[in-house]
Amino acid sequence: MTTHSTIQNILVVCMGNICRSPTMEAVLKAKADTHNLNIEIDSAGTINYHQGNAPDKRSVQAGKKRGYSFANMHSRQVTQNDFAAFDLILCADKQNLSDLKAVCPSEHANKLHLFLEYAGAEQQEVPDPYYGQGDGFELVLDLIENASERIVERLLRS
Repeated sequence: MTTHSTIQNILVVCMGNICRSPTMEAVLKAKADTHNLNIEIDSAGTINYHQGNAPDKRSVQAGKKRGYSFANMHSRQVTQNDFAAFDLILCADKQNLSDLKAVCPSEHANKLHLFLEYAGAEQQEVPDPYYGQGDGFELVLDLIENASERIVERLLRS
């Protein structure tokens, strides 16, 4: 595997780290592997309510149908060390981004972005499917798949 980018690792973040960010992690890892991009990807949440829990079964079920692995994923909260340890931190929505900006040391603030915006997507936020009904998890997967492909292409160009 080769590394084309100065970005060596990415942290993807949502609120509880059980739906959107594990899905972002699984899809982004798969897209990076497909393109032989050697990059580490992890996920975390802005809250610790689900600390240690596996991803939401509905996220896993939707993702596995499309061939994504959620193996060895467990919810964790973003730590102060994450701001220095990761080259890029991509948030699911504006509230998560705002929450991280509030606690991020100023020297690392340039690492914080919205996941979809960084991908150049028209829609800025990945909606939270946790309390929703129906195809919310499928929609989230569609958005994340498209954005992940764009993010990997962007990294390969840099």
